[in-house]
Amino acid sequence: MKEIFTNKAPEAIGPYSQAIVAGDFLYASGAIGINPETGEVVDGIEKQTIQVMENLRTVLLEAGASFSQVAKFTIYLSDMNNFGTVNEIYGRYLNKPYPARATVEVSRLPKDVLVEIDAVAYLKE
Repeated sequence: MKEIFTNKAPEAIGPYSQAIVAGDFLYASGAIGINPETGEVVDGIEKQTIQVMENLRTVLLEAGASFSQVAKFTIYLSDMNNFGTVNEIYGRYLNKPYPARATVEVSRLPKDVLVEIDAVAYLKE
């Protein structure tokens, strides 16, 4: 296994890696809407979703991958009423064929953010 780390994305806030490559797969930890330059959570569901996707893109790029190689995303929402907003912003980052996905509402997320997204990417083309 190989750890993926970039200082262009927020550092892990616990004992985990930004991502791990295991064989032909990259497992990206859940990203939240922390601005990597300030270390602060950005405000609102729109800005948080954009920041999450940018943070994930940065980690994928560090591993030599892109969103087109993601096989599965999991989206965690603190309020399912934000689903439409998150879905629309998330969709801007993707092209067909779209990856598999699960979306769930949870009672609470780290730093009380509104959205967290993790990803599994296949690194072979």
